[in-house]
Amino acid sequence: MRKRKICIVTGSRAEYGLLYWLMKEIRKDQSIHLQTVVTGSHLSAAFGSTYRDIEADGFKIDRKIPILTHDTTATGVTRALGKAVMGFEDAFKDLRPDWVVVLGDRYEILAAVEAALIARIPVAHLAGGDLTEGAVDDSIRHAITKMSHLHFATHAAAAHRIRQLGEAPGTVFNAGHIGLDGVRNTDLLSRSNLEKSLRFKFRNRNLLVTFHPATLDAMPSIRQLGELLSALARLGPDTGLIFTASNADTEGIKMNRKIKIFAAAHANACFVPSLGQRRYLSTMKYVDAVVGNSSSGIYEAPSFKIPTVNIGDRQQGRQQAASVLNCPPQASRIYRTILKAFKKDCSKVLNPYGDGRSAPRILRAIKKIRDPQKLLKKRFREI
Repeated sequence: MRKRKICIVTGSRAEYGLLYWLMKEIRKDQSIHLQTVVTGSHLSAAFGSTYRDIEADGFKIDRKIPILTHDTTATGVTRALGKAVMGFEDAFKDLRPDWVVVLGDRYEILAAVEAALIARIPVAHLAGGDLTEGAVDDSIRHAITKMSHLHFATHAAAAHRIRQLGEAPGTVFNAGHIGLDGVRNTDLLSRSNLEKSLRFKFRNRNLLVTFHPATLDAMPSIRQLGELLSALARLGPDTGLIFTASNADTEGIKMNRKIKIFAAAHANACFVPSLGQRRYLSTMKYVDAVVGNSSSGIYEAPSFKIPTVNIGDRQQGRQQAASVLNCPPQASRIYRTILKAFKKDCSKVLNPYGDGRSAPRILRAIKKIRDPQKLLKKRFREI
């Protein structure tokens, strides 16, 4: 009997950290052949060449599709998108997968789904139906939904939005967020081993900081970052600051340069381009709060019973736990919100994004589809 081929597409370190759990489930299944296609910031030295993490985890990379240049302007990103579509067309023609599996809302994932659509390959999409009204990701995510054939939402309201987009109810599943599989299953580092790995000594109070470009905001992202850094500088040397890199969206490289300069000038700060999932979740365990505009502050942080200082509109619209504190990208407001976070009791906070068993749930649903090709012809379902 021929093994069914499932092709996982990943373009960033954060997304791979989530898809890892599904890839692990697929690898254990003797009836499935796992294929992996890597693109985006994974292949960029400026973002840590994180494809090596995938190989270190024992996964074979079947195709690498380099698309990034040093141009992170809107023009550069648009050209990368076009290059990605052509690269995925070549990859899918050679690999001939039965399924393409993608997660989220990045432009390189849009390119993969466009190529799969034209190649008549069914797509399973994780984390559709979410909202991020402060970034172009929001429109990209909904576009991916309309070109996908199985949908694994992170919560009930997101599943409802997918059905509102006309998708057949039988193809929409409330799977929970796969990031919680990592929280549930990762063997976290001890504090001392984490400090050795980071070459950084934790202070009395500590923050995990990630700030990505906010691609729809009128206020330039680099200026928003400046406001954040001003607020962090006011906290003083007793607050440890662990920065991870911005993503490869517009202004991302400029923002990382600015963060590096700040970290080099402050002994209480360190910059790590990519922590990898184990170190990232371990860091989350030992810090007092998560600060920035990353979805990890919305998805994973509540499971560690720590507050999130969510800055600006990038994550606007996402369902939030009671541990999330929102503030505008203004230094004085960020500073005050961080002080509030230090005092916030999150011990009874519940995470609204599931039970940490998403990966096996997703794989079971995919395997139940006997003939994926029958899903290609879709009807718009009215509500």
